[in-house]
Amino acid sequence: MKRKHPLHLSLIGILAAALLLGLGGCSVEETLPAPTPTPAPSAETTAPLEFALPMSEGSLHPLLSTDKVNLTLGGLIWEGLFALDRTFTPQPVLCQSYSVSEDGLTWSFQLRSGVTFSDGTPFTAEEAATSLNLARSAQSRFAGRLSGIRSVAAEEGAVTVVLSAPNGALPALLDIPIVKGDGDAPLGTGPYVLEGGEAPRLATRSGWWQNKSLPVDAIPLRSIREADDLIYAFDTGDVSLVTADLTGTNALGFAGDYEVWDYPTSTMLFIGYNASSGPCADAALRRALDRGFDRTTAAVALLSRHAQAAALPVPPDSPLYDETLAQRRSYSPQALSELLTQAGYEKDGDGLWGKGRRTLALTFLVNTDNTFRLAVAEYLAEELTRSGITVDLQKLSWADYQKALSAGKFDLYLGATALSADFDPGLLTKAGGSLNFGAFQSGEIGALLAAYQRASGAERESAARSLWEGLEREAPFTVLCFKNQSVLTQWGAVSGLSPTQNNPFSGIENWTLGS
Repeated sequence: MKRKHPLHLSLIGILAAALLLGLGGCSVEETLPAPTPTPAPSAETTAPLEFALPMSEGSLHPLLSTDKVNLTLGGLIWEGLFALDRTFTPQPVLCQSYSVSEDGLTWSFQLRSGVTFSDGTPFTAEEAATSLNLARSAQSRFAGRLSGIRSVAAEEGAVTVVLSAPNGALPALLDIPIVKGDGDAPLGTGPYVLEGGEAPRLATRSGWWQNKSLPVDAIPLRSIREADDLIYAFDTGDVSLVTADLTGTNALGFAGDYEVWDYPTSTMLFIGYNASSGPCADAALRRALDRGFDRTTAAVALLSRHAQAAALPVPPDSPLYDETLAQRRSYSPQALSELLTQAGYEKDGDGLWGKGRRTLALTFLVNTDNTFRLAVAEYLAEELTRSGITVDLQKLSWADYQKALSAGKFDLYLGATALSADFDPGLLTKAGGSLNFGAFQSGEIGALLAAYQRASGAERESAARSLWEGLEREAPFTVLCFKNQSVLTQWGAVSGLSPTQNNPFSGIENWTLGS
């Protein structure tokens, strides 16, 4: 599916559209007009004089920093053993090849020779191992994804990683920047090097092992202190490119004419169920509800096309996404009705579903911190109500939402989580899983999940299919969509972008600057 979206919308317009659709509870066909892009600037419009990027005053360290503005620059300076493409498939970068022990616990990554850091010193296994160990430490933003690693050690021209449990998708977790040195801006092996001073910039470096032609030799860095500074710098053309989550909780209000280049992410919106008490403890009811959620309207209309509808816990771009299985779980009011009947429910004279004299009534939680997700929840609740299910939509602050989930005071809730690139749904299905608020338990799903985690290559696709089929039967949660994020560029400033989740500059050698 094509991921370049040359839309020219202000965030205010997007918010208004999402709210109107969410409150009206209308379908895509009824409400979604053809997009009307803002006209391109005339030839008389003054274009930016040079391609420039923002940089904040925070740390640039790619393993320790949490500064989103500075982390955006990472793909220009540092490289990892692997890089994820737009299908979330790991592609080797600083890793030449790898082997795995028979028990799946010990991985040996042979490193690429002839690679140097920006100061000309050779890239060695010691730097790779040191970086990975720093990345799995408590102070690193990568600590969570690497929690399954028991040890990392340098060998002759290789790095050995020992796991506590098999993970056939380990390379997908190793798109982690390899650095040399201390401080807020350690050295990297990438195409650019940071030059400080009163006018900081990124400059092309000599000796880059990939030796690809780059579209610009020097990129000025504009100082950004606050969010308002970033908005102003972009709106005035002082910076040429920014990244944004246009449906995020703290989405920034960029205005004017710009191009939007969406890219897929591993952030999943889903419906979680209380599988331990209440009506949703019945898997038959969960299977019925699974067919009652209109994923397409949620992704296209309510999230303003900044999402991809999905029925499986992997993005549609992933090779693990099975379209045949996804279609079996597609939105169908008729299937919802049939499955409710099979589950023992029937409609009363008022058109409400129930068993005996007890009406089917569900408590649905959503937090109010994100306007877009609130609109999605309102729409889905209204659709269930139209089908004859009584829904109490509770709109809670983040703190109250967390308390209600932890106490099990819900039947279903709207949630979101950024999955790691091995797409392990265990956090939703395992006992003690961080998102298993409904206390779902299943020995069958546990066995299927373990087989999926062990598998690699073609075997992983087969194991994934078996797991997806098991999740279809048990329906411990319902996937709605995977969010996109966006690269915004000044109109006509650059073309040929192919951003990925962790590197908006992926494929920069194919960019063309200017009209």
